[in-house]
Amino acid sequence: MSDHHDAGQEHDPGPRVGLSPFAARSRVLAALLVEKGVLTQDEIRRQVAATERRSPETGARIVARAWVDPRFAALLREDFAAAVAQVGVDASGLVQFEALFNTETVHNVVVCTLCSCYPRAIIGNPPDWYKSTAYRSRTVREPRAVLAEFGLHLPPEVTVRVHDSTADLRYLVVPRRPSGSEGLSEEELAALVSRDCLIGVAVAASPVAA
Repeated sequence: MSDHHDAGQEHDPGPRVGLSPFAARSRVLAALLVEKGVLTQDEIRRQVAATERRSPETGARIVARAWVDPRFAALLREDFAAAVAQVGVDASGLVQFEALFNTETVHNVVVCTLCSCYPRAIIGNPPDWYKSTAYRSRTVREPRAVLAEFGLHLPPEVTVRVHDSTADLRYLVVPRRPSGSEGLSEEELAALVSRDCLIGVAVAASPVAA
């Protein structure tokens, strides 16, 4: 094989040395899809870029809008995809999403007991602890103890509800709006919402602590 190649020719994005088996398999699959004309290299790049842009900030924006707009919050309860489309988030597809609203008497926490199902389309990739066997098993059996290890100590009158994600249904926790946040803009409110809030192992920060 000649080492010479034409300028501007499309090439493999990099060596496969050191790739995990999953990454190497993904490269091969992408090459086959391009070869068969199912996708173009450009379409694959755009999808990868869109995936990399997903982050907890997206979920935080959704929560902030729900805090300030009761009609948006009501729609988020009834039709998640329709609601988030209003803030430029695409939650359409085979996987369904549901918003879980924390209240004074109910605190929601999300887990996936079978693997690591997670609302990636809304808040990006899950943290390592979410995928761990300890979190997946203990959160169902002793949720208060697990939350305490995250520094979240709930009073006994608050009911903790554990929601088990599946391949078909993913959850987003909407934490309670913290006191003292009146008058803040949506952007400022979103800054109070962490990734852990969206999973349910934390509460929103106070404006002073943010």
